[in-house]
Amino acid sequence: MRVEQDVMVPMRDGVRLAADIYRPDADGTYPVLLALSPYGKGKQALQRIAQPPGSPLWDGGVEAGDPGFLTSHGYIHVIADVRGVNKSEGEYRGWMSKQEGEDGYDLIEWLAEQPWCDGNVGMVGISYFGTIQLQVAIEQPPHLKAIMPWNGVADFYREATHHGGIIQTFFYELYTLSCLGNRVSVTGEELGPEGLAARIEEIKADPDLQMYTTLWNIVDNPVTNPSFFDVLVHPNDGPFYWERSANKHLDKIRVPFYVRSGWWAYAHMHLLGTFECFNGIDAPGKLEIDRPIDEERPLARTYDEEVVRWYDHWLKGVDTGVMDDPPVRLFVMGANRWRDEQEWPLARTDWRTFYLRAWGGLSETREHVTGTSDTFVQQPLSQTTEVASLTYATDRFSEDMEVIGPLSLTLHATIDQPDTNWIVAIEDVDPSGTPRELTRGYLKASHRAVDEERSTPSEPYHPHTSTDPVPVGEPIEYRIALSPTANVFRKGHRLRLRIMSLDYRGNPRPAPGVSQVHYPWHVCSSQTVRHTVHHDGLRPSSLLVPVIPAER
Repeated sequence: MRVEQDVMVPMRDGVRLAADIYRPDADGTYPVLLALSPYGKGKQALQRIAQPPGSPLWDGGVEAGDPGFLTSHGYIHVIADVRGVNKSEGEYRGWMSKQEGEDGYDLIEWLAEQPWCDGNVGMVGISYFGTIQLQVAIEQPPHLKAIMPWNGVADFYREATHHGGIIQTFFYELYTLSCLGNRVSVTGEELGPEGLAARIEEIKADPDLQMYTTLWNIVDNPVTNPSFFDVLVHPNDGPFYWERSANKHLDKIRVPFYVRSGWWAYAHMHLLGTFECFNGIDAPGKLEIDRPIDEERPLARTYDEEVVRWYDHWLKGVDTGVMDDPPVRLFVMGANRWRDEQEWPLARTDWRTFYLRAWGGLSETREHVTGTSDTFVQQPLSQTTEVASLTYATDRFSEDMEVIGPLSLTLHATIDQPDTNWIVAIEDVDPSGTPRELTRGYLKASHRAVDEERSTPSEPYHPHTSTDPVPVGEPIEYRIALSPTANVFRKGHRLRLRIMSLDYRGNPRPAPGVSQVHYPWHVCSSQTVRHTVHHDGLRPSSLLVPVIPAER
């Protein structure tokens, strides 16, 4: 292939982005596949031997696809650095600013004008490379003909920085530490000097954040990490996150799209956005969810092969059969098989309610007595690494039960502090008692407010626009959404619900087969909190489960 490195492409304001251009070693015009991120363009084509996640050479930022493979199949592969990082000029304004979408528009239109381009442009790459495809497509560049936003993020607040209103540090560790460059904080522009100073002092006074000295130091010294500083000083959802959330503008995406993720819900960061894009974009689309595995780097050859299959159809007019497949393809854990579907959630879902019971039971029959409850006490990380929890499990299933879709927990509880985290997990427990965790849900107690108009029984929607301390000692209802899953609970297995308020890096470890790389931890309470979970006739705490009727 022919390679041009460090090509400086001018944007509408004169700032230039740096790009590496890989072209087939033959004259003629070809469609272009653009990859765009802050992770470094040069390293994307560097490693030739795939590294598994356990390798010390594994680099999660190598995810733009293989230029050698793509050029050999008749595509020009362009990999560029976003504004303000690495060799691109300008200032980096944090994750998915509107500026990045506009720059993507300008870059695509510049590529389309080049003598080696046939006027057709698509986009490739996963995670940041995938998410930015949404932001660029929202700007509607005329020569962008299709996108493939795998592992994309649709809601910056709920998926990337806060889970249920709880700060999560996966975003800090994997993303902001990888994107050093000409970064600036946008908070000062938003608030002005006095407002910024006041916001900093307010956040620094948070006793929970003070317990995490590394994070507190970012607020005290914003220059050390401007991108995560902006996150820490925006604890609630609002305009800062809305600008960076594609789900606010999915109606503007008009090109065919192919979204994909895996069932590791722990980071939320990719799974939830996949479903939101599939249901929110009005264009020809496909959705695929794979098993919860870590991906090697560089990406497996199967990724590049699917890129060619997708874009041969949309950019070259070749009938590859990619749109003949059902629109939804799901890997079902437990059964370890693929399932083809027509919609999401599945229309034939039998929504079943399982009630929390005394003695750790979980049953479709609710308690009728009053006063039944269970309690756990969680000390902060400054005093212990023990994760306290309550568990509730069904009896052993007498036949297989298939669960596909989102779950939600209605929890009636009392706490003795103004706030806590609710962290809930669903497990498949085999006959020997070994659990396999399937999914999790999160809610900061002070963010319990629900927008009923935007909610469904299976997916409560929390605005996260304000903080409302919990009345100490009063029973409160919490509605907690868990990420979707797909699993067959085999005959003799049990479904178990685990309720916690603490996690931290390294403990509890993910279940076997669950992503190690994408396991986050969350900022927990600095206070010892006593949690009382009610499950009686007056306060029936319950779990809503999407059961798929067996085929007869």
